[in-house]
Amino acid sequence: MSLRSLYRDIDSLRAAGAVIDGERGFGYRLTEDIALPPQTFTRLEIEALVLGLAEVQHMGEPALAAAAGAVLSKVTATLPDRLQRQALHTASQVYRFERRDPPITDVGLLREACWQEHAVVIGYVDAEQRRSDRQVLPLAIVYLERVLVLLAWCCLRQDFRKFRVDRITDILVTEVSFRPRRVPMLRDFVAILNACAPETSKMILSGQ
Repeated sequence: MSLRSLYRDIDSLRAAGAVIDGERGFGYRLTEDIALPPQTFTRLEIEALVLGLAEVQHMGEPALAAAAGAVLSKVTATLPDRLQRQALHTASQVYRFERRDPPITDVGLLREACWQEHAVVIGYVDAEQRRSDRQVLPLAIVYLERVLVLLAWCCLRQDFRKFRVDRITDILVTEVSFRPRRVPMLRDFVAILNACAPETSKMILSGQ
């Protein structure tokens, strides 16, 4: 690459709005690149993002907690210095005196089955300690205060059901696909739950 091409590209980037320190013959340093979406975050949006990811890290699921930490590191690294300081020293903090116990079952299997829209066979122990094997269509995993709940369509009962994840003893992912029914089924289930819940306890679907 010729120096002329390099200088022309630097000028083009600056004209597009990138903040680049330096000059010809000495070198350049990219200070802020407007092409990076996180720089459009407001201080309050950054605080909400950090707070939400911190909440995920306290949920007790190691894989999800590690993913939340990785996301925070990646987002923070793309921010200019001023916003990085705001992300590292937010006014709102998350702390839990009691951490949620990690789930016994492999929640990652359930999550993947939801995404792939494959039926699963679960071993389940109910409140009366009765065990049963059921084929269900997994729709979503709900993180409540102390427990995780699987929202699913039960093929045995031919109806929507909620299963406490800590009562699931084993999981077998099948090749039975119910694509593309998961999203409309989930909307229907959430609508039923909301119809029975008080206004302060309404469930909100991601993206709505």
